[in-house]
Amino acid sequence: MPFESPKRILVTGGAGYIGSHMVLRLAESGYSVTIVDNCFRGHVGAVEALRKAAPNATISFEQLSVHETDRLAHIMRENRIDAVIHFAALAYVGESVERPLDYWWTNLGGTLSLLKAMNSAKVGRLIFSSTCATYGVPTAGANSIDESCPQNPINPYGAAKLAAEHAIADHQNSILRSGGDFAFAALRYFNVIGSDPQGRIGEDHRPESHLVPSCMLAVLGRRDPLCIMGDDYPTNDGTCVRDYVDVGDLCAAHLAALKALTARESLRLNVGTGRGHSVLEVLQACEKVCQRAVPAVRGARRDGDPPMLVANAAQIQRLLRWSPAVRTLDESIGNAWKWLSANPNGYG
Repeated sequence: MPFESPKRILVTGGAGYIGSHMVLRLAESGYSVTIVDNCFRGHVGAVEALRKAAPNATISFEQLSVHETDRLAHIMRENRIDAVIHFAALAYVGESVERPLDYWWTNLGGTLSLLKAMNSAKVGRLIFSSTCATYGVPTAGANSIDESCPQNPINPYGAAKLAAEHAIADHQNSILRSGGDFAFAALRYFNVIGSDPQGRIGEDHRPESHLVPSCMLAVLGRRDPLCIMGDDYPTNDGTCVRDYVDVGDLCAAHLAALKALTARESLRLNVGTGRGHSVLEVLQACEKVCQRAVPAVRGARRDGDPPMLVANAAQIQRLLRWSPAVRTLDESIGNAWKWLSANPNGYG
């Protein structure tokens, strides 16, 4: 049977960029939400903004690490959690190459702790925030990546996320063999951009390495000129090509998975637009929206970056009837600019 009411959802990493947008979507859809975030890279200010944006919703906040297994299990039992959406992770490709143990500890170790807590609290539904980085470099000649493509990550970020996918599947198999019930969806999404269209919450990373906010912060004089990391890739203009999905569309995909997930099911789905844009194309779109030039310099390639990552999202469209509502870079970037230009210091 599909997961139905009562609707009590725990969101790990819910004070972060994607997590906070997911919390807002859930709250506005009538769910009761418990946020768990250690605020290493999330923000208490984001939780305050969420409560202001959805004053009639039930949003509780627990500041702790997902490594605190027993406390996490207690929170699940206390709040009678029905399902978990797991965003809590480190997510910088370059940093993962420099600090691999941190990424394995957080992205795999944190997921293992969460699974133990869910098992203790008898919570049997999980939506896992995975990544296209699990695929590594696409097979030669492939124009896009579908779920059947080999998963050969080339950086610790992708490797740890793939290991977490395997751990979740192994946990499910163990539960099912013992006669229990556990279902999960691993959503492998591509680059995420945009903000709440009403400007209530936004994107605030510390440090900021994501392309769109980095362009905007450079425009605002809040950072050094943008460094274009590599202009000699085998792409049309020499810069990396990525599939950029709007954060609102991404949240809609998570919600669709949550509603559709049936008992004992396992889904592994790409979330993307099926369209690729180069770094230079995104920079030019930012200039158009901001109506100012983006200060930029050219630099060397960043370790761990594939030349091109574009989604084939036919499977999620077929299974969940999901498709991106935001069709242009300009719309997503415009929403991001609305929040960041009004909040140049982020959440302060």
